[in-house]
Amino acid sequence: MAEPSIFFAEVNERQGTFHRRAFLLGGFAGVGLLALGGQLAHLQLIETQRYTKLSANNQFNFKLTPPPRGLIVDRNGVVLASNRPNFRLMVAKDKGIDPAETLKTLAEFVPMDDGRQARLLREISNAPRKSPVQIMEDMSWEQFSAINIRAPELPGVTADMGEVRVYPYGGSFAHVIGYVAKVNKSDLTDTGPNADPILLNPGFRIGRQGVEQAFDLDLRGKPGAQKVEVDANGHEVATDPAGDIKAVPGKEIVLTLDADVQNRAMEVFGDESGAAVMMDCRTGDILCMYSGPSFDANRFVRGLTAIEYKELAQYDHKPLFNKALTATYPPGSTFKTMVALAALENGYDPRTVHVCNKVWFWGGRPWHCDEAHGAQDLKGGIATSCDIYFYQCALAVGPDKIAAVARKFGLGDVFDIGIPGQKPGLVPDSAYKRRAFPKDPTWHAGETPSMGIGQGYTHLNPLQLCVQAARLANGRKMLHPRLVHSVGGVVQPSGAAFGDLPFASEHIDFIRNAMVAVTTTGTGHAFGDLGLGGIRMAGKTGTAQARGYAGGTGVHDRNGAWALRDHSWFIAFAPTDQPRYAMSVLVEHGGFGATSAAPRAREIMRTALLKDPEIRAKIEKPLPLPDVKPPDTDPDVVDPPTPAAAAVQAAQQTTE
Repeated sequence: MAEPSIFFAEVNERQGTFHRRAFLLGGFAGVGLLALGGQLAHLQLIETQRYTKLSANNQFNFKLTPPPRGLIVDRNGVVLASNRPNFRLMVAKDKGIDPAETLKTLAEFVPMDDGRQARLLREISNAPRKSPVQIMEDMSWEQFSAINIRAPELPGVTADMGEVRVYPYGGSFAHVIGYVAKVNKSDLTDTGPNADPILLNPGFRIGRQGVEQAFDLDLRGKPGAQKVEVDANGHEVATDPAGDIKAVPGKEIVLTLDADVQNRAMEVFGDESGAAVMMDCRTGDILCMYSGPSFDANRFVRGLTAIEYKELAQYDHKPLFNKALTATYPPGSTFKTMVALAALENGYDPRTVHVCNKVWFWGGRPWHCDEAHGAQDLKGGIATSCDIYFYQCALAVGPDKIAAVARKFGLGDVFDIGIPGQKPGLVPDSAYKRRAFPKDPTWHAGETPSMGIGQGYTHLNPLQLCVQAARLANGRKMLHPRLVHSVGGVVQPSGAAFGDLPFASEHIDFIRNAMVAVTTTGTGHAFGDLGLGGIRMAGKTGTAQARGYAGGTGVHDRNGAWALRDHSWFIAFAPTDQPRYAMSVLVEHGGFGATSAAPRAREIMRTALLKDPEIRAKIEKPLPLPDVKPPDTDPDVVDPPTPAAAAVQAAQQTTE
């Protein structure tokens, strides 16, 4: 039997090994626990703010909200474009949602035919995940509340209140202001302002045409954000208004237009096709820029159907076309003022007489006039608008000298008025002939008489003719038109800051006096008297040939098919002694200038003058005071008693 000490030694050895291993493992465990505790302390004490934010972001999301679009107002603060509340319906593409079934369910509450559902399905399919697509706007309160009540049963469907653009005078200002519409894929860019995520918001609109397009970035403002609580799947479960970020509204655009003058232009044009432009002769500010017939810009905001757009596009009066800027026409006899001024500047004697017998033979062909005016000097030729006089006057001056003067009056020019769409038209000269007709580059003498009466190659727009009239009326300044007065409170440069006209003042005065003669004894004699006391209007009529008369392709005046008739022009300024406003009026295919354009110009001019405080002060004279004898203040004179007092005195005397 072995010694017990052997067993004790073995036990002791094993026990020592265990203790060493236990101590080593305990050390490792201690180090691990110490590291874990340190990390927990780091997370709880040092990184607490970071993880608090991450936790909140996991619980809350921010939805971008479109900013209120900036207002557009006229010179007097009348609102021309604003925003109004709008109940809208949206559907977002998400997991577990069947867009087709959702649209069928929604069709029970809002009008939505099969064709519209098919178009909306394509939009939802092309939209980014969770990006809502607008299904309908301008819902009634009944429709809005019916869908909101059933919101738990309609996943992915949202009915909320946003804003929509509204144009109180949709028709009269449509071409100038333009409109807003949905953002297209072609509008989106990878960089720049059109890369902003807000463009994907279904309530966001982008400017199209006119001021809305030209100043779109200024009008947009800065988007805000709505703080919403979401669940684990990202679905909204609550809102947190305290955490919302407010949107910054767009800048206000103040135009130089006058709503009353512009609306009056729309009234007097009615269904006629044409344009009217009016400027302040002192500053260049545009008070009126109307193109008719027009269209309702509010319809474009909501979106036109294909049939509606086709009807507008195919109408022969072209309501979508801005005739004040984009269309160009022969100016007719309004151009004779430029021919006359060019003649005077180049030494032509205004007493030169030409005889008009209604036809003049020159160059192997007859040249016609509307009437046999007899012997005429330069002033009489302007007043009676004698074509035969100006055939010969133009030949005496030549096309290059006429063109040089016309361009100094803004004809053939493009002006920076803030909105796009201007066409320069054409003031021809011999250099133009060389550029445009390389096979026949010579300016032939037979082309000059047509230029002398505003026909031939000459084509201009109504804005240019208004600038011409304004510079003649001012007589000194080379006025430029100004349409935008201020952007976000920053005033734009004045139209009078472009230097002086390089012409003799006596020559401009001669043309102005001849325009007074037009409305006194000449072709526009019925329109000089504005019915405003002694205030009169000067002007120049114009009848521009739209088609050649030979072979029955065109008709003179208003006789025949509308598209074949002459264009009617009238340029004017008033008052004649101290010009305040100048304008041009075009009635497309309206016939003689005195028939269609002049009477409309008269009514528009009356409206502008009646709104001018200084002009009204000249018109409105106070009635004379009645001739009342002042009361006698002599203390020795006693006024006779009134009948009632006399009766009391008589009764007292009787009693006594």
